[in-house]
Amino acid sequence: MKIAVIKPSLFGDRSKDALNPLLFAILKPLTPPCVDLVFYDENVEAIPQDLECDAVAMTVDTFTARRAYILAERFRAEGIRVILGGYHPTLCSEEALRHADAVVIGEAEDTWGKIVEDISKNSLKRIYRSGNDADMSRIQYDYSVFEGKKYHRLGFVQFSRGCKFNCDFCSIRAFYGSGVRARPVAAVAENIRNMPQKLFFFSDDNLFADPKRIDALLTAIGPLKRRWGCQISIDAAQNSDLTERMAACGCIMAVMGFESLNAENLRRMGKGVNLRGDYAIAIQNMRKAGIMIFGTFVIGYDADTKDTAEEILRFALKHRFAVANFNPLIPTPGTPLYERLKSENRLLRDAWWNASDYGYGDSAFAPRSMTPRELADSCKAARYKFYSYRNILRRALGANARGLFNLGVFALINLVSRKEIHRKQGRRLGE
Repeated sequence: MKIAVIKPSLFGDRSKDALNPLLFAILKPLTPPCVDLVFYDENVEAIPQDLECDAVAMTVDTFTARRAYILAERFRAEGIRVILGGYHPTLCSEEALRHADAVVIGEAEDTWGKIVEDISKNSLKRIYRSGNDADMSRIQYDYSVFEGKKYHRLGFVQFSRGCKFNCDFCSIRAFYGSGVRARPVAAVAENIRNMPQKLFFFSDDNLFADPKRIDALLTAIGPLKRRWGCQISIDAAQNSDLTERMAACGCIMAVMGFESLNAENLRRMGKGVNLRGDYAIAIQNMRKAGIMIFGTFVIGYDADTKDTAEEILRFALKHRFAVANFNPLIPTPGTPLYERLKSENRLLRDAWWNASDYGYGDSAFAPRSMTPRELADSCKAARYKFYSYRNILRRALGANARGLFNLGVFALINLVSRKEIHRKQGRRLGE
């Protein structure tokens, strides 16, 4: 029996910013050796036109949903069974079922084995529902699935799942629930030790979501002498002892969700941790520790205007952020934001992700204080300006890109981001 696991891309072509999906490495150890399991990531390779297999399983997020549905219809027309899983099928299961033979709701650890068994027995069920309570100590990775695939030399590992915050635009809580589960520190350290890459990234949505275990984690990974990045919240960055220790243990970059410079917006999105925090202190601590900042922002809340993106751009340039995202606010299904905007009749389309005329970077709703076009154009302008060659050079001089290795990471991320932003902007999803 042969099963193909596929990660669709946004437009059906390859990208320069593709990152190896941990799901591939998780599924391999969960699959019986007698099953021929093959993996295709459309971001780095083409899917064979004459793909021969018994079933296709696709991992799908909201931005790749339309592409996944296009592929699913092709495979089903060829008599291949299709299983869809991931964030989007979990939160839009009825929609996904219109394009698939089966849908997975939630995690893979307690569903994949049963799916493989049912494929072999020709008794595939319509829905496989995870309890989202897998024993984190039993998760294993087989990194051999990435051999021969042209990803950047960046490893990935996961310490925990879930997030202690509940921002109204974020789908993490809708997928994982309110709890945070962590893997044993020893298992995480062993994964890192066995990685061929010298640079890795924690895929956790917030590495410091479980503060009680951070000391043990840093103690374990410090001696491994690897460089790494992670996602942290503003409250963690305000702790100077913690940022210094992160740097001493190899951290060179951290993604931080600033989200907005406006207090009213932060209250509306439920980002109380940012209201209680001090951006200046957090930035100062990161700069002093020598950790590059990857700042993320969402633009389009009710207090935002067509000038907000430019204001945030000036903030990011002033503080010499190594990387920054200027994202138009996107109402994704399953979030309080989506339900609120839908109840207010402000969605431009209920299922914007499946619309043939929706382009990457477009607005999906009607903002209060600007037009949808002004929102999209202002975010686009901020992205283009931040990643202009002139601003990349100016930021490199003060972005904590210390040493040749860090400077190389800075240059690679910025040049790839510049290329991909120009390539993606305005393109229709799925095609």
